[in-house]
Amino acid sequence: MLTADTARMLARYNAWSNKVMFDAVVALPEGEAEKPRTSLFRNMVHTLNHNYVIDRIWQGHLEGREHGYDARNTKDHPPLAELWRLQQAVDAWYVAWSDAQTDAGLAETVNYMLIGGTPGAMTRGEILLHIVMHTNYHRGYVADMIYEVPGCRPPTMDLPVYMREAAKAGSQVAV
Repeated sequence: MLTADTARMLARYNAWSNKVMFDAVVALPEGEAEKPRTSLFRNMVHTLNHNYVIDRIWQGHLEGREHGYDARNTKDHPPLAELWRLQQAVDAWYVAWSDAQTDAGLAETVNYMLIGGTPGAMTRGEILLHIVMHTNYHRGYVADMIYEVPGCRPPTMDLPVYMREAAKAGSQVAV
């Protein structure tokens, strides 16, 4: 079972990792972030947009409301700066949400409907863990695309790096 303390750490780690990745993508040479690539999501920005859409879908499930999406990504993506603003807002929501959770609340089951119409059920803690793992997975796609840019290397976003940075900051809030 995911504890409230672990949920808070994971939400902050996810927000920190998103910042590190967005900073790296913004720093790339002009045009590289939207350059077509051999990838499920066409380019770096569209891949990051997929993460944002999934975060919003699960936010809706956690809030017990319709999320308004009929696919796991949108046809097009907003400009990178706008997507970063949107991602920061949903990351802040997850951090605030995790701050309000208790161990018992994280153990509550949430019933939901997947985009394809399949019903599902997970605990709130399992949903948060899924979000963090899903986002890490697709940030890995972006990291791989960064390797395709001559002279560029993706940032390191591993949990131990976050924990080290958080310890330096004197708390787990390193976003």
